[in-house]
Amino acid sequence: MHHLLLIAHGSRRAASNEAVIALAEAMQQSAGLPVRAAFLELAEPSISEGIEQCILAGARQLDILPYFLAPGRHVQEDIPNLVSQAMHSHPQVTWRLLPHLGAARDLAGFLLRHWQDTPP
Repeated sequence: MHHLLLIAHGSRRAASNEAVIALAEAMQQSAGLPVRAAFLELAEPSISEGIEQCILAGARQLDILPYFLAPGRHVQEDIPNLVSQAMHSHPQVTWRLLPHLGAARDLAGFLLRHWQDTPP
């Protein structure tokens, strides 16, 4: 089964973390495939725990989507290192580390449409 793990930084504000979890749930409803959220730090589940949850739920292909706007250290080093460790522990899973959100095609167009659609 194909799963998607949405990775966010994590916050001390519970409401921020809950918003990421709600986004993952909305994505799951739209996609019709399992989508979970996990956090790099400051919140649970951790990335490692999120990966394990997906695998225990039957993931045979696991796509990792970093919910980050810029390609900072977390995107360039921390997340790939954690995913690499998981890949070695779970060779039966097909892995795909997707580009971070900020690299999404037409992000600029989306932001412009969002700006234009926002009432004054």
